[in-house]
This record gives sequence, structure tokens and C-alpha cells, in this order.
Amino acid sequence: MAQESDIAIGIDLGTSYSCVSIVQEGQPTVIVNEWGESVHASVVSFHEDGTVLVGNAAKRNIITNAESTVYSAKRLIGRYYFSDEVKKAQAVMPYKIVEGPNNSVRIEVREKVYSLPEISALVLKEMKAIADTYLGREVTKAVVTVPAYFNDNQRQATKDAGRIAGLDVLRILNEPTSAALAYGFGRDVSQRVVVYDLGGGTFDVSILEIGKDVFEVLSTAGDTYLGGDDFDDRIMTWLAEDFLAKSRLDLRQNKYCLQMLKDAAEKAKIDVGREGVADILCQGICQDPQGTVLDLKQTLTQDQFNKMVMDLVQRTFKVCDEALQSARLTAADIEAVILVGGPTRLPIIRNSVKHYFQKEPLEGINPDQVVAMGAALQAHALLDSATETFLVDVTPLSLRIGTVGGYTEKIIDKNTPVPIEKSKNFTTSRDGQEKVKIRVYQGESNKADECEMLGEFEFSGFRIGYRGEVKIEVNFEINTDGIVNVSAADLETGQKASTTISLSSGLTEADIQRSMEANKALQLAGHQDLPAAVPEG
Repeated sequence: MAQESDIAIGIDLGTSYSCVSIVQEGQPTVIVNEWGESVHASVVSFHEDGTVLVGNAAKRNIITNAESTVYSAKRLIGRYYFSDEVKKAQAVMPYKIVEGPNNSVRIEVREKVYSLPEISALVLKEMKAIADTYLGREVTKAVVTVPAYFNDNQRQATKDAGRIAGLDVLRILNEPTSAALAYGFGRDVSQRVVVYDLGGGTFDVSILEIGKDVFEVLSTAGDTYLGGDDFDDRIMTWLAEDFLAKSRLDLRQNKYCLQMLKDAAEKAKIDVGREGVADILCQGICQDPQGTVLDLKQTLTQDQFNKMVMDLVQRTFKVCDEALQSARLTAADIEAVILVGGPTRLPIIRNSVKHYFQKEPLEGINPDQVVAMGAALQAHALLDSATETFLVDVTPLSLRIGTVGGYTEKIIDKNTPVPIEKSKNFTTSRDGQEKVKIRVYQGESNKADECEMLGEFEFSGFRIGYRGEVKIEVNFEINTDGIVNVSAADLETGQKASTTISLSSGLTEADIQRSMEANKALQLAGHQDLPAAVPEG
């Protein structure tokens, strides 16, 4: 058995499902829980007695305990309250989404308010508990994956979630890169591969060059609001409209009916993919004004389903076009296609991918587990100096700074290999100026309001002089987690200026410490019989 210090797990923290893996005897192994389940719903259900249920058991509560069961939290993590994504979620989610400090998003359940990193921390804590039970000891180190297209706020929030869950997050790894690691592991391949990753809530595509022990990401592109959930929504809308036409009752007006519809839609999508047809039955879904209990019955064929979702499938190829263009390649240059995420089991996806890349996607790779396995391999490599794998990833979005009149200037291009450091010189704009304020953005537009603001940096403590006399060097750095750091120095005096960063919707250090304490106190249902964790120190 490895020493206490040299064990680390890989966690795929998904929108719909999560998975945890470890390297044992040199091989990545997916860890199952006490019921033999290898994938776990990313769902957290809060009970009246204060216990918290996480995973597949919590998913069953989505209908019976709708207001107190949180799912698809990853779609909201690291977002601003005023964003479109949050508005969309408010329209369909049965739980309460409220505004927190600095335009952040919070979730209110049973009169308590939680930040999104706290919700995600409960899922991570469950993954940790599964690994602890399996190994018979506590694990504290992990590599956690995120969509390649996540911005700095989303990455930082995921890292915070790990800390709250009691994990030392060794690295935030991009999901497609992780899948490619698992695919290339132990094979002496040298080829250009594309990872087409369609999950429950996000779509990413990455192009990698795999050589001997070197995994180099050439480009990445994505849509953080496109996934299997959207396919379910199409079926839900079709079912609801049809029911409305027949019974003059709109099932979408009632959150309980809506949830039953969502469940039926998800099942229908899986059935139609597997069998080519889905028989849908929701018994006693509602009552008419006369008090008659009504059932919803419907049959969905492959052709109907394909017509319903074709535009969503097309949207994924717009993203593929972008990734290929960025890597200066064509679809014909790709030698292997790796599919990741549950929805890629659908024939319409497989056939469309085959048509687009003109080759059969690789068989024999489990789309639900490959990301967690790659994360475990990376976790193992980070702890084991003998491992020779060399990973070169890229930043998915350009880094920019705000200029006069609401415009931005690019500092670091998207798809630049990370880690990367770049500096830029600034000067004061008026006499006797004591402070310089710099706004940092991520995005592809030269207009500030079309980019995501990461925060404002205020520098002071430099020499005070006439306008344009003082030169300040600002250093921008993107680390291997894809997280941005900014520092500044007065070039003349060498004085490192004090930087205060007000990162918009993120949690402060005090918030994280508070959440860590609160999280320790929360009782995860079903794990009370675990040996108590060893106190630190």
C-alpha cells in the first residue's frame, strides 16, 4: 500500500453525474460505492432533520422534495446573478435561486442560504467519502476536472468547493485533456485526436497532439450552456404542448408536474437512443378541474427525436469548426475521435460525429468514466516524480484589460499554452495620482460589456509624480489550473505595489473558512458509520 502522503484521487465533478477514480497497481480504477454504483448523481437533498443526502439516492428526491433538492449546480457555479444562465435556471428549477453579495448567486433551502461552492463541496465530500470507505483511510489530495471552457471565476469557485470539502486540490484539469490522458495511457500512440465532450450541461471540444508521454492541447472551444439537459427540455416541451392540446392543462405551471415531465423526458431520451423508440407513461400526473386523475401517455420515435434536437447537434459542430480553425487544421487531419459524456451514446450524436470527422468514433471507451480515470492518472503523476507524462494545456479564453470608453485590450490570446506570464507597462494619467485602477476581463470581444469581468485591481504605494512620469509594470500570469494572477511593481523603485483584488462573485477567505466549518458539521446521510476523520496536526 502507498504511503499516507502519496495517494490522491481523481474526481470528475459533472453537471449531472460525478465519478471518482484512483490509480492502483499502475492502472486507473473507478471506485464504486457500497451499492456498487460507479457514477453518482450530482444532486444534494436537504432533509428537515438537518441531514443531507447526496448522489443517486438524493436524485430520487427531486420529485418528492423538489424545493429542497439541488441539481445542475455546475450550470450556476462562478456566474453572476444578472447573467442569462441564471435567469434560465430560475425559470425551470424548483429550488430557490437568490442574489448574494457582489452580484453572486446563492441557493436558499429550508431558510438557509448556500453558495454554489458549498453545494458542489457536498458532492465532492461524497466522492471523498466513497474513496475513504474503499481505501479504509482518509484521502485528502485530489485532482478535480472542469469543462475546458470554464472561465477564471468558474475555476476559482470549483477550487474553493474542493477546499470546503476538505480536499487539497492539486490541480484543476480540463475534462477533455483528462479524457485524452486516459485514452493515451499505456498505449504507445502518436496521433492527433479530438475529444468531443457532451455532458449534461456543457459541451467542449479539444484537439490534442499525443506523442510519447507528451499530451499537448492544440486548441479548445466550448459552450458552457449546451448539454443533455437541453435534449431533455425539447422532449419536455413536446410532451407538455401535446398534453395542453389534448387536455387544455399546462403541466409546466406546476413544479411537481414539471419535475415528473423532466424525469420522463430523460428516460425517454435514453430509451429512444437504446431501443429506437420510447413509450412514455406518467401515471396520475395531474387532475383536471373536475377532479379526474389524468395520465400522460405518448410514444417517441427516433425520427421525431432526431428532428427535435438536430439544431442542438448542429450547434456542437459550430464549436468543432472553431476549435479546428484555431488549431489551423481540418477535420481530415484528425486521426482519432474520443467521445465523452452520457449523451454521446445517442445514435444521432455518433452518426453526426462520424459524418463530420469522416471516421468512426473510438469504441470501448466508457464515456461516463474516462474523465475521472484521466484525473486519477494526473493525480498520481503529480505525486510520483518517476512518472514521465508531460501535459501542455491551453487557456480557453483571451485575457484582456479594460481601456477608455468601455473597450478592452488583449493581453494573452486564447489557446495560448499555460502556464504563461506576460507583463505590460502602465503609466499615471494625471499629476499627483496615488492609485491606478485596472479592470481585468476574459472573453473574445473588444467591448468590455461582452466579456466576463474577473475583477478590478487597484495599485497604490508607488512614487507620486507628474502625469505619465511613473511607470508601473503589471504582470499577468495564468497558471496550470487556468487561474489568473495579477501583480504590479513600480519600475523605478522596484517597489512591489500593493494589489487589492476585488474578485466579483467569488468567496472571500473568511467565507471559505466559515463554509469549511459548516461543512464539517453537516451530516451526510448514509455515512455515519464511517470511521471518524483523523484531526489535523
